[in-house]
Parts: sequence; C-alpha cells; structure tokens
Amino acid sequence: MPETDQPRAAVPNPRQKTSRRRGILVASLLLLGVIAFLIMAEDTADVAQRDTPPTHQLVSVETLSTGAEAVEVSAFAHVNPRWAAELRAAVSGRITQVAPSALAGEQVSAGTTLVTIENSQYTAEMADAELAVLQAELDLRKAKSATTVARRQFQRDGTKPPSDLSIHLPEQAIAKSAVKSAKARLAAARQQLDDATINSPFSGFVTDRFVSLGQTVNIGDPLLKLVDDSTFELKVALSKKDWRLLKHPIAGLEARVLDTHDRQIATARIRRGGGFLDEQTRQYQVFLDIQQTDATTVLSGDFVRVVLPGKTLPDTLNIAASSLTQDGYIWHLDAEDRLQKSPVEVLFHRHTRIIVRAPAASSSWRVAVSPLASYLPGQQVQAQTIEH
Repeated sequence: MPETDQPRAAVPNPRQKTSRRRGILVASLLLLGVIAFLIMAEDTADVAQRDTPPTHQLVSVETLSTGAEAVEVSAFAHVNPRWAAELRAAVSGRITQVAPSALAGEQVSAGTTLVTIENSQYTAEMADAELAVLQAELDLRKAKSATTVARRQFQRDGTKPPSDLSIHLPEQAIAKSAVKSAKARLAAARQQLDDATINSPFSGFVTDRFVSLGQTVNIGDPLLKLVDDSTFELKVALSKKDWRLLKHPIAGLEARVLDTHDRQIATARIRRGGGFLDEQTRQYQVFLDIQQTDATTVLSGDFVRVVLPGKTLPDTLNIAASSLTQDGYIWHLDAEDRLQKSPVEVLFHRHTRIIVRAPAASSSWRVAVSPLASYLPGQQVQAQTIEH
C-alpha cells in the first residue's frame, strides 16, 4: 500500500530567535530604568521633606482671665392677666341695652356700663322692700311707745312690773328684729336692681361677647369675657440648680422681661417664690408681677424670657458657646502650646457666651474657640489668638 503523507513541523529561523531575544532584553532594560528613576525620585522627595521643618495645626484661641460673674438665671414664661373674668348674669330678664364698649376687642375702664337687663321687676321689689322697712320701723316705734306707757303706769301705781310681758318688751324685741329683716331684704332688692346693670369690675379688654340685644338671660348665663390690661402675672419654673444660683431673698427684686428677639419689653417685680415645688415637675415656682406703664410693651398672652438676678460667683470663665464640647469639656493650651482637655461646670448662658467654673486655679487661659474631634491631649499646635 502507498504511504500517507505526514505534515512537517515548522522549524524556527535562527534569525527570528535572535530578534526576539533582543526585544526582551531592551524591554527589561527599560523597566529597570523606570524603577531606578522612581526610587531616586522618592529618595529626593524624602530628603526635601526632611529639610523642611514640620508645621503644626493652627488653633484659634481666646485669651481669658478668671474673675467674678454676676449670675443671670433665665427661664421662659407665659404672660397672664392678673384678673380674667367671665361676667355672668346675676339676675334674669331681657337685655335692653348692649353698650358699644361691650363689643369684643374694646378696651374699657373700671365701672363702665356694658350690658343692661330689664329692671322694672327689681325696681318694684325694691319699692316694696323700702315700704316694708318703713312699716317695720313704725311697728318698732309703737312697741317702744307701749313699753314707755306701761312703765309710767307701774311707776304711778308704785308697783314693779310682774314680767316683761306687762311692759311689752317681747313685742319691742320682735319689732327690732323685723326692722333688721326688712333692711336686709331692702339691701337684697337694691343689689338685684344693681345687678341688672353689668359694669366692668376692672379696666381691661373685652375678649368675647356671648349675648345680643333683646336676648333673655337667666341667672348664671355668660355675658362677656374681660381680661385685665394694667397688671400681669408671670410664673417661672426653675430647677434646684438654678434656684441655688438666685440672689436670696428674692422677694421684692426686679427681673428683666425679654421678647423672642431678646429685647427688653418690661420690668417685673418678684412677688414670691420657693414656697413649694410643682407636684409634676418638682421644680421651684417664682411668681412675678408686671405693672403696665408707658415704657411697657408686654401684652397678655405673650411668651417671654425672664432674666432673674443671681449671685456673684468667683473663679469663673466667660467662654464662647462654641468652645464647649458636647461631652462638657473645653480644650485649652498650656505654656508650650500643647492641647489640654478639661471638664467644666456650666453655670449659666448669656447670649452667645457660656459662664463656666474655671477647671483649675489659674488666672489666665487660652481656650480653643472651635475644638475639633481630632484633637489629642498633648498635641503640639500653633495658636492664633482672636478677640471676643
């Protein structure tokens, strides 16, 4: 049988082998050159960096001195009128007059007539009561006259009265009681007649009106709501810590009343405080009065901040609010510009400042204004002093 032809393997050319080896050699040399260049550049950078002195982190500080601070304890309060009354009908009847001053929003003076109820019935009852008084007084005069006549009769006879009945003393006592009762009924009738005219018991503002002209009301029906416009009251709740910071005794002292923009709108007088704790909050209660004047712009219903006078505390620091960390520490610099961390006791706030007790017996402090979370105790820094 004839033999099958087998494929022959390609034999590499010697010239091709030499060219490939040269390419690999050149690439290796280039790679070694790049690595050597990078190593030399890194060494040069390290040398340059070591030649430049290291720079420290810049820290803004305030230079503060310890001293005495007058404490101001502030708390929020709601302004309430001293007097707030819902005027109700004391007698029944038809309303015959509603004064223009009785409309809601009107400001009235004490004694101003607001509402009038038909009073003919009460006028008649008062007239009857006056007549009853006259009749009782007449009966008393008759009883006294009878007693006088009886006494004279016994004197002429030269005998003593056998009993009080013989000289009409019981009748006289009854007549006196009748006069007293008649006068009491007259006073009640006069009061009912007066109650038919509803006057303002104090100066203030009419905030609500519940009745109209011609309406019939019964005893106890609401007519108007009136709030005081001359004297206001404040009730401030204080914690035990704040209470201890107040200047004692506090009764009679003055406090500043500020609006929501921290502008003073009134001066309040402390009437009383500290007699008891609130049952729910267990806080001290301080009661203040505000007398309305031309310089007072406080209104009933205002939400205000009350600044109470406190003690004068020694060894305190007046730091920026941003200097206090969330965990109650301050960062400060020592004599060698190294960071130190100290806990402080917050005494009170004053606008954007915080008054704290100095953490150590030192007269001068350099306190970091805006401490960072990356600060470390003993860290060397560069101080930049700012004014406050």
